[in-house]
Amino acid sequence: MKIQLSDNFTYGRLLRFCLGPIFMMLFASVYSVVDGIFVSNFAGEDPFKAINLIFPVIMILGAVGFMFGAGGTAVVSKTLGEGDKQRANEYFTLVVATTFALGVALAAGFFFLLRPIALLIGATGAVLDDAVTYSQIIICAMPFFMLQNLFQSFFIAAEKPRLGFAFTVASGITNIVFDAVFIVGCKMGAAGAAIGTALSQFVGGLLPIVYFSRKNGSLLRFVKFRIHWRIIGKSCVNGSSELLGNIAMSLVSIIYNWQLIRHVGDDGVAAFGVIMYVQFVFVAIFIGYCLGVAPVVGYNFGARNRAELQNVFKKSMMILAVTSVVMTAAAEALADAIALVFVGYDDTLMQMTTRGMRLYSVCYLFSGFCMFCSSFFTALNNGLVSAVASFGRTLVFQLACIFLLPLWLGIDGIWIATPVAEGVAAVLCAAMFIVNNKRYGYVAIRKEV
Repeated sequence: MKIQLSDNFTYGRLLRFCLGPIFMMLFASVYSVVDGIFVSNFAGEDPFKAINLIFPVIMILGAVGFMFGAGGTAVVSKTLGEGDKQRANEYFTLVVATTFALGVALAAGFFFLLRPIALLIGATGAVLDDAVTYSQIIICAMPFFMLQNLFQSFFIAAEKPRLGFAFTVASGITNIVFDAVFIVGCKMGAAGAAIGTALSQFVGGLLPIVYFSRKNGSLLRFVKFRIHWRIIGKSCVNGSSELLGNIAMSLVSIIYNWQLIRHVGDDGVAAFGVIMYVQFVFVAIFIGYCLGVAPVVGYNFGARNRAELQNVFKKSMMILAVTSVVMTAAAEALADAIALVFVGYDDTLMQMTTRGMRLYSVCYLFSGFCMFCSSFFTALNNGLVSAVASFGRTLVFQLACIFLLPLWLGIDGIWIATPVAEGVAAVLCAAMFIVNNKRYGYVAIRKEV
């Protein structure tokens, strides 16, 4: 039975609706992990280190797609909740066109800046050459990478989360197949990894364009549109937390690598790279759930249905609490096996990776709650509160911990920086939920008799 944004959500219905985006994000993360395994085991340490150094820069540019995806979905979902489907389709088309145009501009503007950027973040020698080669190839697909990020949100608003998952699978299979061809078969190293990833992004960005350009069974399709600067601005403000969050996480990754190089050299970058690949998978579950529930929140906000808003909020808190405990336990238990898969060829590196992963994994107790806070306020069209929660969590607290904790704890201070920062951010998010409840009414307050 089809699940609609206007439904009353039980636990089962909510999980089924969010299952598509969860699997979509999981698969996207898994094929990133497979990418890392191919590079680490078949291309060598230098390409692996190079990609881990430069990849945060690529993610900063691609974050524009997340911004328009989250912010534009909030606007479109609210408009659907208000009952104006034609206007929702116009806004949807406008956001997609704007994202693609910005992708072209960013790719052209940054292509020749990648070498100086790689030098700035610490790449030297063979690592520098591999970093530049990888990033210059992959940036050519930037417009489609941004669209891929954007459509992850809009497929859910269109009530087609499973189709979004299918396109993600197609993109992932493309990446894995061409990784095998170019990295293993043709022995092209970092260049082969970049070509495989770029081709997968073309698939992930183009297939949804074809779908939404035709008549379809979803709530959304491309229509003629006019430039509404207010809607573009509203989408940017709504999605500013996602933009700032992704930029901040990428900057933090760069600082992480810089601190690790100072303390233990390039091996620290390799160990952190493994931890990040694992994080992609674990955090993907939280991101997928937030992507799935956001259009439901936005729709009921637009429809002024406070009872269902309260229902979705309460069930989300319970789901996230259980998931956080399970994921933290799993990450701790699997640390040895994961390190063996990625860096089993080096005992010292494997031990460093295992210890780092066990300390870092405590963050999963808090990260889901913090991500949901930012996503929830984005869906409520409150970009300011969402941005404060996201910016505090991903940049302010993280940077403070990364610079201060190693002064007392050495390399262990680097590994626990994220758990400590996430814990502080969880307190901030709880305060924001309490302060803003009177305005939105997502928690029912019992009146004393």
